[in-house]
Amino acid sequence: MRSIALALPVMAGLIVACQNADPKDPEGFAVLPEGFDDVEIGRVLHLSPLPAHATDPTNRWSDDEGAARFGQLLFFDERLSKGEQHSCATCHLPDHGFADAHTVSEGVARLERHVPTLLNIAHHRWFFWDGRADSLWSQACAVIEAPLEMAGTRLGTAHLIASDDRLRERYEAMFGPLPSLQDTERFPLVGRPVPKDDPAYGDDGSHGKPGASGQEHHTHAAGNTFFHPHERNWNAMTDADRAAVNDVFANVGKALAAYQHRLVAIDSPFDRFVRGLRSGDAEDLAALSPSAQRGLHLFVGEANCFLCHSGPLLSDREFHDLRLPPGDGPVDDLGRQRGLEKVVADPFNGRGAWSDDVVAGSEMLDYLPQHHHANFEFKTPSLRNVALSPPYMHQGQFATLRDVVDFYSELEGARTSPPSVETVVVPLRLDEEQKQDLVAFLESLTGTLPAKTWRTPFQAESNE
Repeated sequence: MRSIALALPVMAGLIVACQNADPKDPEGFAVLPEGFDDVEIGRVLHLSPLPAHATDPTNRWSDDEGAARFGQLLFFDERLSKGEQHSCATCHLPDHGFADAHTVSEGVARLERHVPTLLNIAHHRWFFWDGRADSLWSQACAVIEAPLEMAGTRLGTAHLIASDDRLRERYEAMFGPLPSLQDTERFPLVGRPVPKDDPAYGDDGSHGKPGASGQEHHTHAAGNTFFHPHERNWNAMTDADRAAVNDVFANVGKALAAYQHRLVAIDSPFDRFVRGLRSGDAEDLAALSPSAQRGLHLFVGEANCFLCHSGPLLSDREFHDLRLPPGDGPVDDLGRQRGLEKVVADPFNGRGAWSDDVVAGSEMLDYLPQHHHANFEFKTPSLRNVALSPPYMHQGQFATLRDVVDFYSELEGARTSPPSVETVVVPLRLDEEQKQDLVAFLESLTGTLPAKTWRTPFQAESNE
């Protein structure tokens, strides 16, 4: 990339561009900053505003206020986890952009990836870095039972709700009566189905990471068949009782998703600047500093950042191999290819028995082009509010936004083997001013946070 010398005066450089442009037309613009051409401004206009998120058809409670408040109770409740020491908010810190400050997050045990932000999460179509969940509610269910994260169980979750008057009252007001769980032989206090690649299995049947083969984790080293206690309890139940517990567990996930749908942060300086491009309003146009404007010009121009960070979410919502250097997680993390296998097998996916719209859910899964995905591909994160949630990338490889920009500039330390099937990034060879300008633009993407009543534990007297 050739060196770029851009000079964008603050407001004097804004000139009338399109005589026929209608500021009310979302594709039109009233002013054109010096240095931008019509094509680049067209790209800018497609980045803002972020519209209201679509309702999740597989979760009929996704936009329900009561479900959201119930989900808020659950989000901050440590009793969902093994040992009652970890809640969703333990890693998704409200004061850190609902993300984690660690490179690789710490749940009940050390995770393998960095926990990303939940701000504007309702706009995503795949969840987790590898997309192994196709809805926010199925993602929530997976986290509760993940042995490295919360290490809870669906039976334990159902018993918690049944034993807590506040939770029980709110649950039954939304979803109807709970099953009768008093008989703990019929409904054990803990239990869940345990997949063969579950980290709860070691090669000797003990808790720990599974063996390198990824197979036969149910077989003890001595040759005896081993069943995790969670699995023994779950398998001892009747099909009808397991289905009743799954109903409760899916509803918990749907309530957590309804809460997370309220975690919206928009109206950033960048959004106000784009509004000014359409209206000609000088105050809105002044929301973006000259440096951030130059960074925006790079973003939609010669740096080509917009190719992956596209649309109002500033993410194409797809998966790419960026040849990232190793981070604090496992070097053999294969990303999307493994995620594809898991999302199709998930009983809580959009075409499963607990989906509220199997037809819509099937559209997500029936035509997945699995052959298009190679190893080491991870989801393109949204850049909205990105300054709030360092570190960055799926294993927290970069501590600051400047570190991210430096990597894209030189690709220093980029993985060279095995090769990717796609070439997403090439060295940008940015100079110092360009790096500063791109960081200034990224910092301008911070929006207004959700109201405090959504960012703190639910208090009925203050929230209702």
